[in-house]
Amino acid sequence: MLTPHFSLREMCASGTAIRLGIRNEPSEQVVNSLQQLCEHVLEPLRQRFGVIRITSGYRCDKLNRAVGGVKNSQHRLGEAADIHISDIEVGRKMFRYIKENLEFDQLLFERIRENGVCWLHVSYRKTHQQETHQQETHPNPPCLGRESNVRRNRRQAIDNYVAPPRAEELQWAY
Repeated sequence: MLTPHFSLREMCASGTAIRLGIRNEPSEQVVNSLQQLCEHVLEPLRQRFGVIRITSGYRCDKLNRAVGGVKNSQHRLGEAADIHISDIEVGRKMFRYIKENLEFDQLLFERIRENGVCWLHVSYRKTHQQETHQQETHPNPPCLGRESNVRRNRRQAIDNYVAPPRAEELQWAY
């Protein structure tokens, strides 16, 4: 278990990986990042809203390509999760709660224009104080605070992000 309510298996589960025979196994560093994401964002969200379902957590490079993810996706690093939304109103409340109460790197209320499917994408990246060597090894440029040696989560929140069509999502829309 990464936290009391989130397992490593859940955070790496993928129907696409099973279907395509992709081994979606995280490194120790990715597991650490998944644990941080769960501790700082997903557990507090679950405590506030009850059970939440993760539709996409960690994605190895091959899986990320297979689902049409962007090349620099934080899913590849274990820093992001997509949360299923069955009710738009509850999804909006979750978005506001994360935005107003939790530390995060990126928060998107995503939807696909073609079929109306919605989900929350949230990411959390370890800060400089939590892991000093992460700044040099992170494939995305770090977001720096006023002091050049302190990384901060950027807190980018977009409440109406139209996701580009992805073959994986559109395939199962009907």
